[in-house]
Amino acid sequence: MTLTRTRAAARRRRWTAVLGATVLAFAAGGALAAPAQATGAGLSVEFPTRCVPPPIAGIPPIEGVTTAVISVDNASPKVGDTVSVTYSITKPAASNPVDLALPADILTPTGTVVLGGAQTGQVNVTGPKKNPPVPGKGAFPGFSMTGTFTVTAPGAITLSPGDYNIHTSYIMELDTPCTVLDPPAPVSETVQAGDQTVPNERTLELGASSGAPATRVTVTGAEFTPLTEVTVAARAGAAETADRMTVTTDSEGGFVARLKVNDLATTGIVAYEGGSWNAEKGAGPLPYQVIDDTPTPPNSQKITATVRAGELSMTQAGDAVALSAVDFGQGGAATGALQTVTVKDFRGGPAGWSVTGKVTDFTGPGGAIGADQLSWTPACVAEEGSPSACTAGSAGPVGAGATLASTANGTVTGGEFTLDAGLSLDVPAFTAPGAYAGVLTLTLS
Repeated sequence: MTLTRTRAAARRRRWTAVLGATVLAFAAGGALAAPAQATGAGLSVEFPTRCVPPPIAGIPPIEGVTTAVISVDNASPKVGDTVSVTYSITKPAASNPVDLALPADILTPTGTVVLGGAQTGQVNVTGPKKNPPVPGKGAFPGFSMTGTFTVTAPGAITLSPGDYNIHTSYIMELDTPCTVLDPPAPVSETVQAGDQTVPNERTLELGASSGAPATRVTVTGAEFTPLTEVTVAARAGAAETADRMTVTTDSEGGFVARLKVNDLATTGIVAYEGGSWNAEKGAGPLPYQVIDDTPTPPNSQKITATVRAGELSMTQAGDAVALSAVDFGQGGAATGALQTVTVKDFRGGPAGWSVTGKVTDFTGPGGAIGADQLSWTPACVAEEGSPSACTAGSAGPVGAGATLASTANGTVTGGEFTLDAGLSLDVPAFTAPGAYAGVLTLTLS
């Protein structure tokens, strides 16, 4: 008797392609910008601010309005996860306090993001030493600062802009600290934190790795939820066969089942809690083979062919998209096309798939163009002979999440599919000339 044992792990195949989309070159020119870090964009907010110029300027404190937006790289973290935060100030309340023009790349911003709701505290953020030239007494340009925090509690965690400081390193080191006059400032972003993921420790053990048709194999499970119904089923590749049964676990989460296996295509056995397979509440598959013991007639030969299950995968034709330029003072739609995406579903099971996208803010010399200003018109074509039909997502804003294309669950699914989309970024009329870049992230699940 062969004893086969494995520890089940929660496996979920997800493929993610990060597209360096979308670089805009405005009529006034400007070098192509590098893609920004993937984020989930928050709301642009305004708040009163008091900025204190350096004493050498000889001018009193300035009270004005700051415009800012906060974004995160993960809007649905779990306890224990680290979240990256970007604090972008699109319109500072302060300006160059002296008549002397300031050259490029001498401003270094620092600041804080205030946490509230399920978790309180603050996140220290810092920006790069990078800026366009600032004329004497001219307005300071927009800038972004980044930092991280670790999630310590589940629930809604709010993020609000906090105090910030503009440090200049030219001739002498000077600071212009700006404080929120009526803290806290309005909430710009909210993350929904979940409980910490519980490791899946469920295990299976088979009494044999093969058997004749209709043979019962002993399946032993452990570390399942106590006193819970569990489905024990045979699989042919990624699809379950008709060979299945249900058992109830004991007070310690264990069970012993005697599963009759008939299907000659069987490749493995799984067990799971709930109405359908769930990698987070299941174990297996453990390999199992049905050996056809039907006698071969005299002077004949039994010929067997095997069809192997493949994978679900996604590729793209390129990783950068250049949208058409728009004119300063006019703005409008900067248009282009998504790099063609190809999805291959060669699993041979009953599950469909979907491709979703989310985009960051588009950052550039004038601050940021919001992620919600990018829209797409998806299209999807299934290659001839594909068992599944492909459905394109709805036309509209991409923002923090939209569907590019999908296929439905069915008795038999699979095929090869080509995904495209027309892209359009709505650029405000008086956006400062230059290149604005964002990152569109596509996820296959």
